[in-house]
Amino acid sequence: MSTTKNTAATMPAVTVSYIPGREASENLGIVFGSSVRSRNFIFDIFAAFKNLFGGEVRSYTRLLEDAQSEATSRMLEQAKKLDADAVVDVHFATSQVAYKAAEIFAYGTAVRLK
Repeated sequence: MSTTKNTAATMPAVTVSYIPGREASENLGIVFGSSVRSRNFIFDIFAAFKNLFGGEVRSYTRLLEDAQSEATSRMLEQAKKLDADAVVDVHFATSQVAYKAAEIFAYGTAVRLK
């Protein structure tokens, strides 16, 4: 299930092609959401120091987690507009869209359940 913090948060979003214990009655099509985030100068300075000693760069981890959450929320909002009950086959992708800017893209299939 999705754990986003908006009204669509109660809508199931799963990476498999079915909702356990439920049957899809209608495929409503592909839904998606994306978020483009850029790093800032301060993050880069702290990351450079972290690279000297190794370990997780938490500021970047939080940045990507926030972007993933926002992309998921947007995907679920799109499904909600289609009056879907769930989103199945959810996938995530990422790409660099500009210098120091990354996109997180969430997509899946909106379905109605019996």
